[in-house]
Amino acid sequence: MKKLIFLWDNFGPTHSDRVEAVTRAFSGLTRVIGIEERSRSDTYEWLPEEPSGFEKVTLFGPAWPGTIHMLFALIRQDIKLGKATWFLCNYNRLHIFLFAVWLRLRRRHVYLMADSKYDDIPRYLVRELCKSIALKPYMGAIGCGRRSQSYLRFLLGRRKLVVGEYDTLNINRIRTLSGSPPAPEGVPFSNRDWIIVARFIEEKNLIVALSAFSEYLKDSKQPRRLRICGSGPLETKLKAHADLVGASDMIDFLGFVQTEEISRHLAASCALILPSIQETFGLVTIEAQAMGLPVLISEVCGARDHLVRNWVNGFVFEPDNVEGLAQFMALLDKDEALWRRLCEGATATAPLGDVGRFVEGVRALVGSDT
Repeated sequence: MKKLIFLWDNFGPTHSDRVEAVTRAFSGLTRVIGIEERSRSDTYEWLPEEPSGFEKVTLFGPAWPGTIHMLFALIRQDIKLGKATWFLCNYNRLHIFLFAVWLRLRRRHVYLMADSKYDDIPRYLVRELCKSIALKPYMGAIGCGRRSQSYLRFLLGRRKLVVGEYDTLNINRIRTLSGSPPAPEGVPFSNRDWIIVARFIEEKNLIVALSAFSEYLKDSKQPRRLRICGSGPLETKLKAHADLVGASDMIDFLGFVQTEEISRHLAASCALILPSIQETFGLVTIEAQAMGLPVLISEVCGARDHLVRNWVNGFVFEPDNVEGLAQFMALLDKDEALWRRLCEGATATAPLGDVGRFVEGVRALVGSDT
């Protein structure tokens, strides 16, 4: 029986969705194993996920054990599990690079999972050349969207297979957790608010979103509230800015919210706002479309490549365009017919972000092994 092994630093709902989907798709033919390096994430406050249908291995507790200890823990897993196909994330970390080299020396099949794009950060030739050398152990990759796949082909070389889609979720799980049908059904249009789901860091560009919301408030007779799900180091700064622009009375800071509660908030929202100035993808776009929501998304977000189309299921704006975002909010706020049409478009697009696309990518890479 073949073995497929997926390695992440920590398993959240997004990772479990993908591995569970692969397990279902390869049922009876393949042993699917998910390995997480640590039991807790440094980035997200999500609760630990219990595996459903696949084997899950946790190497260490929440504390980082050190690069050498982690590398040897991974090597022990390879020796224990034997011949297998590995899918690795976080290629930029030293222990992952060394482990990928180890796997190739052991004649394992090794593939990369990544969503990086050319335009995420400034790129420098020498660094990119070094990165392409560090990616030599990989036989191919699962990228995400047009820009990500193009970038990975540049790094890996044209002879290696790059497929999509890495950033995916189980849209049926999201709908079930919400307890509501996708928009435009469910909560009436007039009772829906705006929603942002993001960490409170500079890259998420929430200052611009708050400024745009303030502009929207000035021209709306019966404005909708803004609910913000998230936490992070900029919380005090964001609340101070909300006071400064006179919008604090209309904003609800809800703190970090687990997946189930996010689904319920989305089910009661008018549209998702994603204003990032740096965003490899933006998984919350899939969650929003699973609930039939239009998405107001920054052009830098990878999710816009194949999930968001202007006047079809949302609007794309420049991340520094306060007035443009405010106008899109005002437009949706006043035009229920337009909102309903965009909701239908979002629901139609949602399958493009479903875990089935991840399974297709895995199948294509595994099939290329033979």
